[in-house]
Amino acid sequence: MTAQTAEWAHRPRCDQTAAWAMLGQHFRQDGAAFDLRQAFTDDARRFERLSQPAPHVFADLSKNRIDAATEALLLQLARECRVEAHRDAMFAGEPINATEGRAVLHTLLRAPRGAQDGALAAERAEVHATLDAMLAFAETLRADPHITDVVNIGIGGSDLGPQMAVLALDAFAGSGKRLHFVSNVDGHELAAKLKQLQPRSTVFLIASKTFTTIETMTNALSAKRWFEAQTGAEAPVDIARHFIGLTTNVAAARAFGISTTFGFWDWVGGRYSVWSAIGLPLAVTIGAEGFRAFLAGAHAMDEHFRTAPLESNLPVRLGLLDVWYRNFHGFSSRCIAPYHSALRRYPAYLQQLEMESNGKRVDLSGQALGYGTSPVLWGEPGTNGQHAYFQMLHQGTDVVPVEFVAVKKARHDLAGHHPMLLANALAQAQALMQGKVDQGGQKDFPGNRPSTFLLLDDLTPASLGALIALQEHRVFVSGSLWGINSFDQWGVELGKVLAKDIEPRLASGDTNGLDASTAGLLGRIRTI
Repeated sequence: MTAQTAEWAHRPRCDQTAAWAMLGQHFRQDGAAFDLRQAFTDDARRFERLSQPAPHVFADLSKNRIDAATEALLLQLARECRVEAHRDAMFAGEPINATEGRAVLHTLLRAPRGAQDGALAAERAEVHATLDAMLAFAETLRADPHITDVVNIGIGGSDLGPQMAVLALDAFAGSGKRLHFVSNVDGHELAAKLKQLQPRSTVFLIASKTFTTIETMTNALSAKRWFEAQTGAEAPVDIARHFIGLTTNVAAARAFGISTTFGFWDWVGGRYSVWSAIGLPLAVTIGAEGFRAFLAGAHAMDEHFRTAPLESNLPVRLGLLDVWYRNFHGFSSRCIAPYHSALRRYPAYLQQLEMESNGKRVDLSGQALGYGTSPVLWGEPGTNGQHAYFQMLHQGTDVVPVEFVAVKKARHDLAGHHPMLLANALAQAQALMQGKVDQGGQKDFPGNRPSTFLLLDDLTPASLGALIALQEHRVFVSGSLWGINSFDQWGVELGKVLAKDIEPRLASGDTNGLDASTAGLLGRIRTI
């Protein structure tokens, strides 16, 4: 074991540090009663001190329940928990995914060809060879006048990432292709898509690292049967032309009839895979140049996270804020409010990124944690959310931190819309903080409700890449502090295992060994 490995592998859990105890005392003395309005009154430079630029993103943290003393203690916590060593181990390719014995190298997927990383030179060469081939294929597909539709069949990270990015960057779409995404094993989703398609003008992307993901392969086989029924005797040849595999299991893809595959590596987790061949739908949408800009924006944020001092390191500051809110204030959820309709799948993407990564109840040694981990993430684009759940945010019994995302530049020419949108974003953050006193009570807004404001100059491939990478690293920081493995997802599997047992029972009616509720529901379903 190297000295570097020892430093991150044996770092203390957050609740075992002196800083944790001091944060608890600080919260009881000052933090619990912290008032944002008074904080702005007392400190004319609060916005300046608690906001900062990072690559492609400006962040205002000043409307959060923190001050200089809180940040100082949180930074001490990060240092005592060896967050910097853990981060460096990730970038160095050490096996920080301890339960699976794997490195975590999604950052390598967006590193430029000429960067220096010594021991990772071979991996970098493989990454760029695959990237070049994938982008060349994307350009060929974009230029093919006979293809009008591209259907991505995946689930989880093989769906949420590319779908979110394709929608977000629709303004940069130049291929003329219609992109479709199918993830749900519910056949209604696939059937509805197939009604819109013609087989000879459609390409299907089958996105599954192992080519065994049950939902994805069920949908893929149904798409294949539909295609064969439509094309008749020529189907075997056409399947090779119209079905593409995004997988490492080339043999299984070949058995399916696929001859063109683009793979990735076991050090790429599903929720971090949009930078890999899983990003092919995005490359088809925005082209090779746009996809490289997407990677470059993420790499710029990687370098910020890797090199910036903790005091001005935006992913670190956000991750520390998450721990402060979750473990000391007891806030159990965070609302995501993107004020841009193109980011409508951004909340769903972040749900997987954070809750699958940090929704863990034991530490790396398998010991139960005595504190909360991942908050519940939820949200919808503004201004829709203002007419749905913002009532609860302003006047409800629970305090929910809100994270606003706004974009300065509009990519439409409809007069008056964008200023109104931005004004609403600013006003909601202001109203949450300031509140409003009403003597009658019904119109009383307590205020002092925290929010973070992330501002992009423009929603471009580069800025979207930076925004996603910012969130990835923020999740890493909070998971590192909590002493958990943010890169496995054992909890995804149990329900799938049980479903394999239950599915044949729906036909046979066998309820032996089932609990009374499941047995009763199974019987009820069989009577329909």
